[in-house]
Amino acid sequence: MSPLSPEARELLLSRIKDVPDYPMPGVMFKDITPLLADPKAFGALTDTLVELAGQYGATKIVGLEARGFILAAPVAVQAGIGFVPVRKAGKLPGATLAQSYELEYGTAEIEVHAEDLAPGDRVMVIDDVLATGGTADASLSLIRRAGAEVAGVAVLMELSFLPGRERLAGALAGAPLEALIVV
Repeated sequence: MSPLSPEARELLLSRIKDVPDYPMPGVMFKDITPLLADPKAFGALTDTLVELAGQYGATKIVGLEARGFILAAPVAVQAGIGFVPVRKAGKLPGATLAQSYELEYGTAEIEVHAEDLAPGDRVMVIDDVLATGGTADASLSLIRRAGAEVAGVAVLMELSFLPGRERLAGALAGAPLEALIVV
């Protein structure tokens, strides 16, 4: 059951725009920019994620590039805890931990600053969409390799017709996965 009230769920859904055939024919892109532009909707989303961070006992928030940054940063500020960006490879200066993962056609790699996560940290991962689960899965590996604990994962939307939840099941190792909206 979603932590969103029915009214908040409807508000968020009303601000997510379907864009057909983007970025390629046959894809229905879920555009969250109208939600971000509406302070009431963005505030309701942020408040819900802050509540989850408290329930998870999070001491750090990880945001996944790129839209996860937009959602995660205000949650960290409002919750009074640190924000740690997980970026595409080559975007962070200094010492990093890297994790590669499989895509539908090829591989990708993400990185985190090695010193930003430490033993004792309880980390909540935030992203906009859970699709195939590759990036989220790789981020959980990075968090654990840094010695931190995964407190949970929260996403605005889960695409239920893709295998993201199944892919993450083992990697979560009992940590909660919360999708505020399932489509």
